Amino acid sequence: MTAVRIGPRIGAAGLALLLAAACTAPTPPRSQENTAAGTICARPQGAPQPEKPTTVDVIEQAYFCILGNYYSGATMDASTLLTSGFVALTQELNRQGRDLADATMPPLTGDRKADWVAFEAVYRRTADQVPDLRDRLAVVTLEAMVAALGDNHARWAHGLERHPDRYDGDGYGLGLAANVAGPQVEGNPGTALPPLFVTTVEGGAARAAGLRPGDVIESINGTAPFVGGKATPAIAALYPGYPEAGPVRLRLLRQSTGRRWSVTLKPGLYQRDLAGLQAVRSELLAGDVAYVRVRGFSSDVANRVFRAISRLRAGRTLSGVVLDLRGNGGGSPVEATRLVSGFAHGKVTAYQCTADGACEAMRTDDTVELIGLPLVVLTDRGCASACEHFSSAIKDLRAGRLVGTRTAGVISGPAQPYLLSDNTLLSFPNRHHLGPDREVIDRVGVPPDHHVPLTPKDAAAGRDPALAKALTLLQK
Repeated sequence: MTAVRIGPRIGAAGLALLLAAACTAPTPPRSQENTAAGTICARPQGAPQPEKPTTVDVIEQAYFCILGNYYSGATMDASTLLTSGFVALTQELNRQGRDLADATMPPLTGDRKADWVAFEAVYRRTADQVPDLRDRLAVVTLEAMVAALGDNHARWAHGLERHPDRYDGDGYGLGLAANVAGPQVEGNPGTALPPLFVTTVEGGAARAAGLRPGDVIESINGTAPFVGGKATPAIAALYPGYPEAGPVRLRLLRQSTGRRWSVTLKPGLYQRDLAGLQAVRSELLAGDVAYVRVRGFSSDVANRVFRAISRLRAGRTLSGVVLDLRGNGGGSPVEATRLVSGFAHGKVTAYQCTADGACEAMRTDDTVELIGLPLVVLTDRGCASACEHFSSAIKDLRAGRLVGTRTAGVISGPAQPYLLSDNTLLSFPNRHHLGPDREVIDRVGVPPDHHVPLTPKDAAAGRDPALAKALTLLQK
């Protein structure tokens, strides 16, 4: 099975969460200066500046920035970056019908500086022969080098991703979510299980076409989403990036009626409804249970959760709290730790470790007042990064119970952003994340205490079996 692209495009909201996480990560980068290339990959400051063309000099800057700052950069095989970049370059030449006889990979010796010099010489000679493709070759080469890290928190943000303020709306895409979530598709596709079906219709093209929760997606652009029970790269088309995304043709089955039909959805900007816009949404459920939905670990989200619970608690005795983290793509590890601190004190919530095994503990903030109520956390494969930090801490510390499905397994480590000379952002971890028991969560995920998956019939009927199970647990 061909792997889907590592380093997903996450749009305006996702980029904001990524930058929030980076700005609040617990450890600074080891080095910011690339002495080999004589350039600096610096931490971004102030408003984004207009982008410049990506050149081989920017690729050089990124290459040495990774080697100097990525958590395993000091020990990694640097030739994998150069080889992956050159493969992408030659593939792009082939796609454009412009392959060149002398576009061959230079021999590499293992000397990082000397290998770059050899790579650069061939790259410049190749690009000079196709000047109209120079910009495109630089982009695909740099994208491939970042993807070669195989790290779900490594990415190169450029174009609209670098300037999310250019969005006219608050959402971009097809206007739907599926049971195979975006973080799962892009970071851990092997965990996906059939069938593929719509869980939420947020707006946009999906709403205009009349799609409903529970609709089973039988094919995407003519390709089955699963072959032999394994997810195919076709699923990634449900979560398109900007600006290269084209129309997506879906073959659908509505099980309640047996209807089969096809529809073509064009990605675009769309307005979500009010519930979809709220980072924290709360309500009182039967049995005096406080329900709080948290869409992402953005700035001050822990305090907003605490205030929501306090408001619901006023004038009554709550029997428990349900924190709904389904579809929560992550954000700030500091906010995740603060939220854990409302349910446990004097504990380690995670470890951030270097490649040589030296680990720094992240501990609860014991100035946060304990909530003192039973807790159930709802999780799914859309719960990623800081969401998994929180979920693993709650489970390992026995501060609550997890209900739903295993989390995404997309938590390599907090991403640190670096500004390149073309005013694009390169980001990757300089530490590797481990859970409170020093367990690896990346690519594994956090298993729930009670496995309660959503089915197409549940989605179509508006049933929420995970929430129902949570209420049952809190009423015992």
